[in-house]
Amino acid sequence: METVFFKGQACHTCGTVPGIGETAPCFHLSGPDLSQVLCSDFAGKRVVLNVFPSLDTEVCARSVRRFNEEAANLDDVVVVCVSMDLPFAMGRFCTIENIKNVVFGSAFRSPLFGQKYGLQLVDGPLAGLLTRAVIILDENRRVIFRDVVEEITNEPAYDAALKVLRKEV
Repeated sequence: METVFFKGQACHTCGTVPGIGETAPCFHLSGPDLSQVLCSDFAGKRVVLNVFPSLDTEVCARSVRRFNEEAANLDDVVVVCVSMDLPFAMGRFCTIENIKNVVFGSAFRSPLFGQKYGLQLVDGPLAGLLTRAVIILDENRRVIFRDVVEEITNEPAYDAALKVLRKEV
């Protein structure tokens, strides 16, 4: 269980986020067109899991925009933006924001994603949604970076994540 905060109120997650060096669980998500988004789709690539509560908040939307601009342009890197938002909302956001460099994956049909990754909030005002985190997987699905954002209303550590992706650390 992870402890995070929403506007200062302690919230907890189900399970534990995979640690550095661990093999991350495979995932099955739903794309904006209801297609499957599977971990196997990204074999041989580094995967940035940009996880957040909802695209309907400015902080979540900013994280998608930032990774769309920066990380998605790196070689052999795919950014998968994950939330419990419905796929239709994700598709609408992509269209309105002209987002083309990231993959959206809704966990609305995949509660095991939040549980296996230790990111599903089990209490507090956002219970049932995913907490904010960035997890980077190497080509073999091993965790090489993890940032579970302590205060959900804050943005993730973009610069630290980008350094790992650029192999500057």
